[in-house]
Amino acid sequence: MSSSSIPIRRLSTTAAQSSISISKAKSKLRSEHDPDKALEIYSSVSEHYSSPTSSRYAQDLAVRRLARSHRFADIESFIESHKNDPKIKQEPYLSTLIRSYGRAGMFEHALKTYDQMDQLGTPRSAISFNSLLTACNLSKQFDKVPQFFAEIPSKYGVSPDKVSYGILIKSFCEAGKPEKAIETVRMMEEKGIEVTAVTFTTIFNALYKKGNGEEADKLWYEMVEKGCEVDVAAYNVKIMYAHVNGSPEDVKALIEEIIGAGLKPDAISYNYLMTCYCRCGMMEEAEKVYRGLEVNKLNPNAATFRTLVFYLCKNEYFEKAYRVFKKSVEMHKIPDFNTLKFLAEGLMKKNMRKEAKGLIRTVKKKFPPNVVNAWKRVEESLGLVPEELDASCVPHDDGEEVTPSSTGIGGEKQGSVNRKQWKKPKAKKWFPPNAGNDRKKVSTVTSSVPGDSAKEPTG
Repeated sequence: MSSSSIPIRRLSTTAAQSSISISKAKSKLRSEHDPDKALEIYSSVSEHYSSPTSSRYAQDLAVRRLARSHRFADIESFIESHKNDPKIKQEPYLSTLIRSYGRAGMFEHALKTYDQMDQLGTPRSAISFNSLLTACNLSKQFDKVPQFFAEIPSKYGVSPDKVSYGILIKSFCEAGKPEKAIETVRMMEEKGIEVTAVTFTTIFNALYKKGNGEEADKLWYEMVEKGCEVDVAAYNVKIMYAHVNGSPEDVKALIEEIIGAGLKPDAISYNYLMTCYCRCGMMEEAEKVYRGLEVNKLNPNAATFRTLVFYLCKNEYFEKAYRVFKKSVEMHKIPDFNTLKFLAEGLMKKNMRKEAKGLIRTVKKKFPPNVVNAWKRVEESLGLVPEELDASCVPHDDGEEVTPSSTGIGGEKQGSVNRKQWKKPKAKKWFPPNAGNDRKKVSTVTSSVPGDSAKEPTG
């Protein structure tokens, strides 16, 4: 969707009153889903931030908040304003802009920025090339990656590196063509280009999704034989397959294998075990896994809360589910609409009217306008009048800083971003959806009002 179709909102000249560190900004941005407030946080970052990667991450978070509210004109104003900064001649700096356009699903703007590099006096190398390829994948323009891979190196004299090939392989996998990805691995081997565990993991995931577990196992043994270091992310792909098609014991065995390899299972590893227990109706064991996260010094993520709340409700343990919900509020990892609607209905079924009121009051502060309207309909259907809601049940979401654990594949390092180039919009406040599922990619730019029925989580 083009930003030209969205009425442009003027940006205010109001400057941030105080400076904060990039680390503090990242913590605030993770829990702030109002796009205007997110931009205000971004603008308040001190010029003396330390990590270029962190700066890029903060910029991406701000852009994602705007994209979730379909404010593409503001995204364009925000990113284009950075081109006035003298740092635009630095390739890593410009590359963050290309990537952010991709994050918003605005691929044509990303490509235009790449084409402008000569005009802006910015040199090209694998850094900006990789950002353009990443923008393709983030915008779900998977077929463009092999096209640009064939055209741009000869057109601009750019030499692809191992990261470039990794992005190409990811595009094939996302397009459902793991066989093309394997062909690319063979080509890399012929050229003496390192094939990393990340690359193998991406292909494992695609093969398992297509139900080709045997081929995935062959590739796994090949990776091990070649001395490629296996990490937790690779094991998690195997666990994902096992938790869908096997028993809790199969998942436990793989977790023990991770520990035996000298690695530490992460929250995703244990989520799969918890989900497997839930599906088998073994709720006590599932709750033990949930409580064990703290023992293992791991933070529950959005999938943890969504899955456990859903299955506790399915088994009519609504009081327990409500306690888990309150913890999710504290962690800024609130489950999705359908799961919480299921819980609200269950609370009313058990005559826990006060708790149902508190739940709805809390979530109405966290969801976007279209979902808030849906919650109003839920209130009406349950016989709850909004004016009656009180603040005594559920903790507010006012914490300034959270440090939830995160997982990711990583990627090329990017340059710093000048946060002083954009200006805070004087716009009506919008409330984008909660970040929710950590594993759900924020690469789409459309949303819809959720349905009326709770759907079973997939992990």
